[in-house]
Amino acid sequence: MTAMPVSRWREYTRSDVNNSPLLVFYETTQACDLACTHCRACAQPRANPCELNTAESKKLIDQLAEFPKPPMLVLTGGDPLKRQDIYDLIDHAKMRDLDVSITPAATELATDDAIWRLRDAGVSRLAVSLDGADAAMHDGLRRVVGSFRKTLEILRSARDLGLPTQVNTVVTKANWHHIDRLAELLAEEEIVLWSVFFVVPVGRAAENYCLSAGETESVFAMLWEQSQRQSYLIKTTEAPHYRRFVQQQMKGRGSQDGQSRQPGRGVPTGLNDGKGVMFVSHAGVIHPSGFMPIVCGVFPFQSVVRVYQDSPIFRGLRDAAQLEGKCGVCEYRNLCGGSRARAYASTDNAFAQEPTCVYVPPAYNAAESE
Repeated sequence: MTAMPVSRWREYTRSDVNNSPLLVFYETTQACDLACTHCRACAQPRANPCELNTAESKKLIDQLAEFPKPPMLVLTGGDPLKRQDIYDLIDHAKMRDLDVSITPAATELATDDAIWRLRDAGVSRLAVSLDGADAAMHDGLRRVVGSFRKTLEILRSARDLGLPTQVNTVVTKANWHHIDRLAELLAEEEIVLWSVFFVVPVGRAAENYCLSAGETESVFAMLWEQSQRQSYLIKTTEAPHYRRFVQQQMKGRGSQDGQSRQPGRGVPTGLNDGKGVMFVSHAGVIHPSGFMPIVCGVFPFQSVVRVYQDSPIFRGLRDAAQLEGKCGVCEYRNLCGGSRARAYASTDNAFAQEPTCVYVPPAYNAAESE
């Protein structure tokens, strides 16, 4: 998940979540020249013939601008740079007063000129993926030799052009021991945000890529420690239980606000799949997130605004009372709620308890003992 300007974060509150998403991810294409082992999109070298054309994509952007609070638009893929009209789409989104971020792949398409054009088109932030602290780990996961080097080149080119950058890291059983080394490497790159993705077994990602609950908690501890040292913001994607971990650490220090010592304090909490988040596929299929392939509607046949506000799935995902198991009685359910995508992938039940959380709520223990 990408970040957005702090001003827009502060304009969005928990009361907005039922009517407007904070983040909309638009999978502009499935085309990509990488072949990552954990790719959510199962990307291929060529575009799917069903992807929305330029006119349809602009109509989608127009609808996003109709939300009571227009969302942050994240152009993702595949590789958005595989679309020849990508700069036109960014320009159109800016004309509709949408903040736009983009996640290009680390390929030869991401030239200095391309990054310069993205900046001048109005992109607010550029995000790239980095899954290891060295080339052996990163290139092995991305299946392209030189991807690690190219990723660092993109970061430095964007920095030189004054374009804020973010790094997305997918944490798997293969690379979670790289967390501390990655944190130190990123400190040298002057990034704004490190978004740490916890694998959900969808797309090419296999179940055996996923961390256990104990390993997940160990990574949380590493991220917490790094958050106290680094100048950039650290957040998790598909691991909302990190918020529970952070609040527990802060309570242990006698703080009541549950916030870590990082920039970006005051950002809204409780966002989750379908709860402040929406995903539109390359073909216009609307999902609660890119990691939760439940079909809730299809654009342009249905309005993205109406689907987000009225779909029974979206409405259910925003209702903590529908959570089951430990999550249903957890005192952190509104702050966290567990990854709905992981629960669905593991059980076919979008409201089941988070399978990688070690925490046992007191109310759950009490219920079990009755």
